[in-house]
Amino acid sequence: MSEPYRDLFVSAADGLRLYARDYGPETGDALPVVCLSGLARSSEDFHDLALALSSDVMRPRRVLSLDYRGRGRSDWDPDWRHYDVKVELNDTLQVLAAAGIDKAVFVGTSRGGLITMGLSAARPTLIAGAVLNDVGPVLEAEGLKRIRGYVGKLPIPRTLDEGVQLLRRISGSQFPGFSDEQWVAMARGTWRESEGKLSLNYDASLMKTLEGLDLEAPLPDLWPLFEGLKPFPVLVIRGSLSDLLSAETVQAMQERHPRLDAVTVPGQGHAPALDGALIETIRSFILRTEASA
Repeated sequence: MSEPYRDLFVSAADGLRLYARDYGPETGDALPVVCLSGLARSSEDFHDLALALSSDVMRPRRVLSLDYRGRGRSDWDPDWRHYDVKVELNDTLQVLAAAGIDKAVFVGTSRGGLITMGLSAARPTLIAGAVLNDVGPVLEAEGLKRIRGYVGKLPIPRTLDEGVQLLRRISGSQFPGFSDEQWVAMARGTWRESEGKLSLNYDASLMKTLEGLDLEAPLPDLWPLFEGLKPFPVLVIRGSLSDLLSAETVQAMQERHPRLDAVTVPGQGHAPALDGALIETIRSFILRTEASA
């Protein structure tokens, strides 16, 4: 059985090979959707959402889901210093240009949301609307410390089931409401199988980008980047147990942005899985964004 998406390979400005999943019709009047994943995650995280949007009987749309350099099926970078939001933003522009997408709704989880905010400054004409999944202009140090504690440091399990148990131990407090299927999906995005063995689905050198962070010092002010999203409809999704995006920050975002909707996902932390009822929430937001445009 063939996959419900096309493989798209694009050369970055420095020659590195980048990968994206390309779902749905390549043409049509429906706004495309571009999915940007978290720091150590990949295009696979958006499969359920992309499948639902691209195969919508009433309004099928193109969905592009990217693997940043060093993640998923994109090439690992020989210089870990290039695992940088600015470089990844430029990579995103390269992929969109190759795909012929000149305007889209962006769905950004965590780091993907930071890249989306960056795009609002670098290339605002690309954005029709934005979904920020558990990320905003204030990043809580507690969440960054937790992420730094496991990225690139996970042991390699012998089986996927063993990997699921490992993730339950590490992240169970963030996702007490997760189903078995959701834990398996998280594991499939964390490790990949080749010749009967599992390996990390991202370059372990990503840890080096976090090691230099001084989390006792004030973090960069990202409010000016968030201001770039003011012309566009925005949907903010927050996990009720999130340690990266606080409820106070979401409230401040609502006060500053006249067209910002916010939803809280109970029983989930950073970052909520974009599946189940959230798919309909995002679909409805996209339709409203199209209508307002």
